[in-house]
Amino acid sequence: MKKIIVANWKCNPTTEEEAKNIFEGTKNSVTEATSEVVVCPPFVFLPILKGLVLGAQNCFYEEKGAFTGEVSGKMLKDLGVEYVIVGHSERRKYFGETDEIINQKIKKALESGLKVIFCVGETAEERGLNRKKEVLEAQIRQGTIGISAQGGPAFGWENIIIAYEPVWAIGTGDNCSIEETRDSIDFIKLFVPTGTRIIYGGSVTSENSGAYIKEAGADGLLVGGASLNAEEFVKIVLSAE
Repeated sequence: MKKIIVANWKCNPTTEEEAKNIFEGTKNSVTEATSEVVVCPPFVFLPILKGLVLGAQNCFYEEKGAFTGEVSGKMLKDLGVEYVIVGHSERRKYFGETDEIINQKIKKALESGLKVIFCVGETAEERGLNRKKEVLEAQIRQGTIGISAQGGPAFGWENIIIAYEPVWAIGTGDNCSIEETRDSIDFIKLFVPTGTRIIYGGSVTSENSGAYIKEAGADGLLVGGASLNAEEFVKIVLSAE
């Protein structure tokens, strides 16, 4: 199974010049990588970045209409975007996205021909209360209601990647241990069809990235802050080789 390394730039950088510099620095150094490399910049930079697979950080659950500020899956597909991140903890926390909204977004993204990177993960409080597995199961089950393992390219699990991102590890430097990550990945496998790729995200660096793939069993990585440094991100990509 081909590994996938995803760069989530979040709301960064602030200029077109910076975006092009990061992108070109990445593109020029991963041409020989066997992993699939996906870059997810802010919407405004999607039309100007060429040469690597592109993903979006979000999409709306309607195709078009009077929804000021929203971007639909059809629009993204028309730009040549292949992937979209759905259910990221920052969308859940800051924008109030529920499992129901996330389910609507996943289904509309699949209808639009996009591949979905579906984020799940527990907070520090939920982890402390020993509710991690309960939370993961609920997020996966509720987020994929109506999606069939035999649904074909429009509604099939073959176009969904699960990104396990423990919320307490995102951007904190307190990355999840290899042992706990392996346990979480094994648990997630109980609720997804065989062959579904499960990747890890949360304070990923070039120092720990290889271990998440080779020891924890992740099928790839979702990289946040480190992806804004082209040299560091390239090291992460190469660690999966």
